[in-house]
Amino acid sequence: MIKKTAIATALAAAALVPLSQAQAADYAIDIDGQHAFVQFKISHLGFSYILGSFESFDGSFSYDPDNLEASEANVEVEVASLTTNHAERDKHIQSADFLDADEYPTATFTSTGFAPSGDNEGVLTGDLTLHGVTNSIEMPVTLLGEGDDPWGNYRAGFEGSTELALADYDIDMSKFPEPMQTLELYVSFEGIRQ
Repeated sequence: MIKKTAIATALAAAALVPLSQAQAADYAIDIDGQHAFVQFKISHLGFSYILGSFESFDGSFSYDPDNLEASEANVEVEVASLTTNHAERDKHIQSADFLDADEYPTATFTSTGFAPSGDNEGVLTGDLTLHGVTNSIEMPVTLLGEGDDPWGNYRAGFEGSTELALADYDIDMSKFPEPMQTLELYVSFEGIRQ
């Protein structure tokens, strides 16, 4: 559940980072070239970490360097695409005990604002829906680079991270130690200008 949320949030956040040289344009997240990642990190009982990602997602964003507040991002993630490289654990995380992928097959992020905080940095806000619950979140994001690629496209790349409290999405972690109550979400992706 957390992974999904993290992914959607990170992608949306990255999309709104200021692009000083770009013109107002729409970008598609480069999922076909596998240049986008939605990943997460959560404590395992306070002894180690579980790392995972969502393998299936899609999204787009628009960016206007002259009007950052008008920038938009939308991302949809398939909850059942979650992987931690352990089939039994993945099945458990996707079960009704946690993400309940059958009942809530997608997680979505829709941006609501962006506030620059420095050169090529800012904070993206938006509505994250996970496990049937929608909350407003904030994610600091950074522009990694932008420009022409060797195939005639114009690209922009971003990264972002944030922490999510699982209880905020009605995911009951009360029987687990406190370090397992929150999830760290990390997203890195490229967008191709349309």
